[in-house]
Amino acid sequence: MTNPEAHPPTPLPVLYSFRRCPYAMRARLALRMAGQAVEHREIELKHKPAAMLQASPKGTVPVLVLSDGAVLEQSLDIMRWALERRDPEAWLPTDEASRQDAWALIAQNDGDFKFHLDRYKYPHRYELADGFEHRAQAAEFLEALALRLTASAYLSGPRFSITDAAIAPFVRQFAHTDKAWFANQNWPALAQWLAAFEASAAFAQVMEKHPVWPGVTEGLAPDR
Repeated sequence: MTNPEAHPPTPLPVLYSFRRCPYAMRARLALRMAGQAVEHREIELKHKPAAMLQASPKGTVPVLVLSDGAVLEQSLDIMRWALERRDPEAWLPTDEASRQDAWALIAQNDGDFKFHLDRYKYPHRYELADGFEHRAQAAEFLEALALRLTASAYLSGPRFSITDAAIAPFVRQFAHTDKAWFANQNWPALAQWLAAFEASAAFAQVMEKHPVWPGVTEGLAPDR
């Protein structure tokens, strides 16, 4: 008879996360879709765990430490890792043209849009009197998304995909910065898309609250 102690179970990957961080949010969405169980370690941005900083000195979330000790430090890498293992609803694009379109749109989100979003949401952090100019710059990207969503239900076609999961948390952050202003924009398709995302079971599950993991040390960098 085999001794079960001779074959201890493989430890779960460890996910360091922060509930409201849009980067961590999209990583959790992909892990959920893939059915990938993890040991969730919720952190405080001002008091980051020594174990996380040892695994990823950059000090930002999300960080996924795999069972073999490999470390994934970028949210998109975590999303791809999870969905390449299991992708039951075909979130990943299947042809080259779709891949290029998806990655280009996500790159725009993570680049220019996030740059302006940060300065709109946190103007004083960047020594700005207000964030209105950056709101206008960020809105150009949202106009492009709204146009896409008049042609199809989701950003990359008729089904929710990695493109939607990667971008929606950032659009949500923009919309929540000034809800009244966002509601007054002529973006009905975009508003409907965002509302459906926020009303989804997936969003509710990945936004469940976790107690802060107790291993903490002094914070270093803002979330990313």
